[in-house]
Amino acid sequence: MPKGDVETFHQDGKWHNRVEGGQNLAGPHSTRAEAIAAGREEARSRKVEHIIHNMDGTIAERNSYGHDPRNIPG
Repeated sequence: MPKGDVETFHQDGKWHNRVEGGQNLAGPHSTRAEAIAAGREEARSRKVEHIIHNMDGTIAERNSYGHDPRNIPG
């Protein structure tokens, strides 16, 4: 995960957001939807990727809100 990306994850019965490197953001949140909304807004403001995890820790979704350096034709 590149430096500064935002992760939404489940831990200890609550949903949390953190910035890569361990900095926890405001929360915890009682629902996944609340945590995702807060994480999305943080990722948009930082112009980074938002990585959403399932309860088991697997990645459910990734969204990029920043500069995407890939050069994809089409």
